[in-house]
Amino acid sequence: MIDPLLATLPLSLADGPLFGLPLAELWFGLVFAVFGTFLFLDGFDFGVGALFATRSSEAEREQLLAAIGPFWDGNEVWLVVFGGMLFAVFPSAYATLFSRHYLLMFAILGALIVRGLAPELYEQRHDEAWHRWWGRAFVVGSVASPFFLGVFVGNWLFGVTGVASLASLLVGLAVVALTIVDGAAYLGVKTRGDVRLETRPIGHLAQVAYLPLAVTALVVGSRSAPHVALRSAPTLGLLGLTVLLAAVHIVAGRAGRTYLAFAAVAGQVYGLVALVATLLFPLVDPATDLSIADAIVSTVPLNLTTIGAAVLLPLVASYFVVLYAAFSGPVDDESSYA
Repeated sequence: MIDPLLATLPLSLADGPLFGLPLAELWFGLVFAVFGTFLFLDGFDFGVGALFATRSSEAEREQLLAAIGPFWDGNEVWLVVFGGMLFAVFPSAYATLFSRHYLLMFAILGALIVRGLAPELYEQRHDEAWHRWWGRAFVVGSVASPFFLGVFVGNWLFGVTGVASLASLLVGLAVVALTIVDGAAYLGVKTRGDVRLETRPIGHLAQVAYLPLAVTALVVGSRSAPHVALRSAPTLGLLGLTVLLAAVHIVAGRAGRTYLAFAAVAGQVYGLVALVATLLFPLVDPATDLSIADAIVSTVPLNLTTIGAAVLLPLVASYFVVLYAAFSGPVDDESSYA
């Protein structure tokens, strides 16, 4: 009903994609770019949550909470944007993918809820037992969230139809390692003193673990997923870039160049997401052989969604620029989450 009506407008949205652009492919890239933004921003929140377990001093724990306090709930907006985009432009892929992994979705939501509640309740009382239990809940939620997200991505990439496979579990572990790398690099920028010095080597160890986990996951997963072309030029290029960025992260971290180390980690996160998108293309759901061309919505809603995104995405991005500018700079030793 809507398509014929809009087709009568002077600027017809039904004649074809706006300006003749390959909107289906552009949206495929944009969906993964948004997911990469979520994984990078919320990734350092997860990593700081995991590193919370390494701090025994109450002052240092408060410092870690203060470092992510203004950002962590806002960072999750990008997960909502990612899900909304997938639903808006690839509804059939959204339906098959999310319904096939219903239990995993609940596990992700449960872990995110625990991760979100724990620091709030941690601050409500100041006795040792209360802090011990909610501190543990914060760590568990911060580790479980990226693990389940990684399993979901592994299932998606390798076309797994069950709860999980060995390859997707390895992807989950790789994502946990990468978030710890991300969190330690973020603390290098955001903190001073012992917290920065003592979390940096943990981040480097996680960096060393991440690479073999990711490569092993790809090798194991490719045995049952013929669309995963490991020897293609883009795949080898992205893997090589990841190794290079890992080396930059470690060398820059040891040299005290914290912003460069953090930027190298950001490159690795986006590189991982780009690798997943590259290995999927031109499919959007390998388990059902659903291609981008088959899954994309019809012309009119695609054009309308594109116009809406062109207006809204810059506004969302501007909000984050203001947010991070307002709370820029390192937290001091007396900072707290409350």
